[in-house]
Amino acid sequence: MERFEVNILGCGSALPTTKHFLSSQVVNLRDKLYMIDCGEGSQLQFRALKLKFQRLNSIFISHLHGDHCFGLPGLISTLGMLGRTADLHIYAQADAEKIFKPFLDYFCKELTYKVFFHSFNPAKSELIYEDRSLKVSTIPLKHRVPSAGFLFEEKPKSPHIIREMIDFYQVPTSRINTIKAGADFIAPEGQTIPNAIFTRPAEPSHKYAYCSDTAYYEKIIPLIEGVDLLYHEATFSHEDVARAKETYHSSAKQAAQIAQAAKVKKLIIGHFSARIPDENILLHEAREIFSNTILGKEGMALNV
Repeated sequence: MERFEVNILGCGSALPTTKHFLSSQVVNLRDKLYMIDCGEGSQLQFRALKLKFQRLNSIFISHLHGDHCFGLPGLISTLGMLGRTADLHIYAQADAEKIFKPFLDYFCKELTYKVFFHSFNPAKSELIYEDRSLKVSTIPLKHRVPSAGFLFEEKPKSPHIIREMIDFYQVPTSRINTIKAGADFIAPEGQTIPNAIFTRPAEPSHKYAYCSDTAYYEKIIPLIEGVDLLYHEATFSHEDVARAKETYHSSAKQAAQIAQAAKVKKLIIGHFSARIPDENILLHEAREIFSNTILGKEGMALNV
């Protein structure tokens, strides 16, 4: 099976603590790395998890609160000191370039690579990134500032070729790609051999959704329906739901309600408040509604 995993670099909220790093994750799809958010300490965690800087080309910033983006200038500077030459692409709302470009112009005048900012509208769902194996779309969230989650969708894979049948019918190598694309094979004597003789179905494609920071927001449910893995913030316990509403965050119970309504396969909760003395309280609260819930933890690598 080809790798599609989520690495948790940080799952704390607002204040750096000795217990948690601030928000950051790295999605690893077939050894290409995609970063989501970049709170302080993200580059240290990148090293601690033994991820390879040269495989990171895209960074997605959910919103412009410091615990989600203050690590970005330091990371960009470090990549320059490492002699990076490949372009780096940053996807964020339009203000991100206004904020970070002056910093880079002052502190990173001699970068060995180019940094490109790509703006998106956090108020609507749109495709913002695509390559041969992946699509990334935004998920509008409900927060004090414009905020968007991200849906990572693995593209459909090609069916597997049955080598024995290719050899038996003496299919030329030049025809294999067309057969993988769904074509039948016409033998030299004119006989049509159905495509199903030569192929087995590919493994199903998978989806990962990242939703932080946000208040309880039912409008995201159709956008994340049926995903294999959902990361949803659970900053507070439901005892503090009034505080969650005031700050446009979610409780663990609300995160579980979203997961249940969207029929996701697995839920991981994170973005924990420093006020929570024992996060198992949040886990128990969420599991009462959605049993397949786990706590986010730094260093965790989850298969999607």
